[in-house]
Amino acid sequence: MRILVTGACGMLGREVCAAAATGHQVIPTDILDECGALDITNADQMMSSIGEHKPDMVIHCAAMTDVDGCTRDPENAYRINAFGTWSLACACAKTGCSLAYVSTDFVFDGTKTEPYTEFDMPNPLSAYGASKLAGENAVKETIRNFYIVRTSWLYAPHSKNFPLSILKASETRRELKVVADQIGSPTYARDLAEFLVSLAGSPLYGTYHFSNAGCCSWYDFAVRILASAGKTDVDVMPISSDEWPTPTRRPAQSALRRMRLELLGRDKVRRWEDTVEEFAHEWTTARQ
Repeated sequence: MRILVTGACGMLGREVCAAAATGHQVIPTDILDECGALDITNADQMMSSIGEHKPDMVIHCAAMTDVDGCTRDPENAYRINAFGTWSLACACAKTGCSLAYVSTDFVFDGTKTEPYTEFDMPNPLSAYGASKLAGENAVKETIRNFYIVRTSWLYAPHSKNFPLSILKASETRRELKVVADQIGSPTYARDLAEFLVSLAGSPLYGTYHFSNAGCCSWYDFAVRILASAGKTDVDVMPISSDEWPTPTRRPAQSALRRMRLELLGRDKVRRWEDTVEEFAHEWTTARQ
């Protein structure tokens, strides 16, 4: 199949391109020229590009993911995450290709005491979550052959993410303060990428949740990262959300349950602890 990837230069996009390279023809695109310049907020360019490449599937990784940046500039968040996604969905609808849209756990408000399923009602607290939910709605309203895939706490051994920030901070500081009252599901970008590519050609359209198995707090996540990387000389101090300076209100509990995959008998994902071990091994090896 011909798979066009938006945001191909980003953390997830890079992993998707690598996962799709086996068995598919990959068309990488990004707002950066090095990945085949494509601006998702330019509707005319979207129509032209999708019409020219004629992909069988588009995996839409491009997004404004800076949560606090979305809070400071909500108009830009909606321009990229909502309008840009609508432009892409319209282009896909015109050519008849399927669309996989990557969404977020931040569409939920965090008041549920158990992990959220695909059938729970979204209620975002932030401009980021609201703009991504608007993107979901644009997809549903515009195209029939879609996959909406919500994920959470995404990371990889490259790009910008929480584990790499923790490891960088540990190089100059012997004590780190990490929020302990926000619970979620860490997701290894490589595992999510493989799942997204596995949807190619599937007639089972709709909304999915995908994260690695299990859940934890940011504090638990940080402790595991440092231990896996052999950083035993760094102390991690748990703090509350109120003690961490941020302009964005975040959900206290946004862990995801992969209920649709469970019902399909396909919920065979790795535990988050195991993916941290793989991440730490790759990070350590790259530094040697």
